[in-house]
Amino acid sequence: MHLTYNINDRPNFGQTVLFALQQLLAIMAATIAVPAIIGNGMSQTAALFGAGVGTLVYLLFTKSQSPVFLGSSFAFLGSMVTAFSSAISMQAGYIGLMLGAAFAGLVYVVLALVVKAVGTEWINTLMPAVVIGPTVAIIGLSLAGNAVGDLVSNGSMPTSPYVSIFCGLVTLGVTMACSVFGKKMMKMIPFIIGILAGYSVAACFTLAGNITGIEALQVIDFSKFGDISWVPDFTFLTAAKGINDLTGSYIVTIAVAYIPVAFVVFAEHIADHKNLSSIIGQDLLETPGLHRTLLGDGIGSMVGAIFGGCPNTTYGESVGCVAISGNASVITILYTAILAMLISFFAPFATFLSTIPSCVMGGVCFALYGFIAVSGLKMIQNIDLNDNRNLFVVSVILIAGVGGMSISFGSVTITEVACALILGILTNWLLSHGKEKE
Repeated sequence: MHLTYNINDRPNFGQTVLFALQQLLAIMAATIAVPAIIGNGMSQTAALFGAGVGTLVYLLFTKSQSPVFLGSSFAFLGSMVTAFSSAISMQAGYIGLMLGAAFAGLVYVVLALVVKAVGTEWINTLMPAVVIGPTVAIIGLSLAGNAVGDLVSNGSMPTSPYVSIFCGLVTLGVTMACSVFGKKMMKMIPFIIGILAGYSVAACFTLAGNITGIEALQVIDFSKFGDISWVPDFTFLTAAKGINDLTGSYIVTIAVAYIPVAFVVFAEHIADHKNLSSIIGQDLLETPGLHRTLLGDGIGSMVGAIFGGCPNTTYGESVGCVAISGNASVITILYTAILAMLISFFAPFATFLSTIPSCVMGGVCFALYGFIAVSGLKMIQNIDLNDNRNLFVVSVILIAGVGGMSISFGSVTITEVACALILGILTNWLLSHGKEKE
């Protein structure tokens, strides 16, 4: 695709701040959702700060050659629950969060060393376009239910589904109009304009609902402004109080809960970077290199968890934002990371971002997740699907992923994306092996 700004391009300061805000809006909801789901006093603003720090570490290790933002990983939700449920005290649970991220990060470090020693050719052999293309599509398609759910239900608010859908579709419509028909900057920041349009409509409905007392019209939870926390509750501060509650058996439990999941996320790491590579026209597995992206992701997760408690990972929303805006400038990602860290201390603005209704973000995610799916399908446009070998590989991956196939072993869950990828790899190997024998 045509990029307005390539990796090394530098938009002017004002433009870059706007682009950074757009990236932040794209990843904001998911990044702060993880600590909200886990509970136990985890700070959403601390998670945002941790994501910013983790991204800076990633950019450092990749020599600012990969436009990727790292956010809180949903794959480790089960592991994080284990960290709290197996701990003697809540404070010890916070130590578990940091230890778990360290174990997961070490897996990435070991994998990076292996890649550095043997190269990436085995990755291309193991996961050719016929495998990685539909897997990337599944990353987008597997999130489709979340987008539709947000659009219809609007989270915990008592909003009428008709009102929610209307606000979400206004957001989506304005976003699409700006992206397709907009000129210059309007074309570059469709998400900001779309979200502001959707928020404005939602605010009008909420005002009408408050005046009339009709809960079905209430879309935005303005009560959040009454409970503003000015300083993030960083994980290491709480963890320091639980040192005496740490035991050897608990450390082993954390290792078992986190390490297997890290291998699952490794597959998604490759898929996201392959996807982004196809969008920007540069193979990130070669430049800056898979070993560097792994080190950046792994060590970024370690550092980020010290502050926010959540292991970080690459975000499909961020990749989708690059695809739709045509802005792959790494300086934008740098500004986004810094902006995330600053906003975590500026409570009123962070609270404002948290009040953006789920239905509005659902409208945006229709475009974001759709672009991820389509970019994956683009990878197989030159694949001969008249060959049944290729057809079976793509079919297995799509059905496993869209069908939501996942397998759990205790606290370890192999996600639908990972299951689809594993089945695709096995199918491709078996059929290719048969072809060679033939």
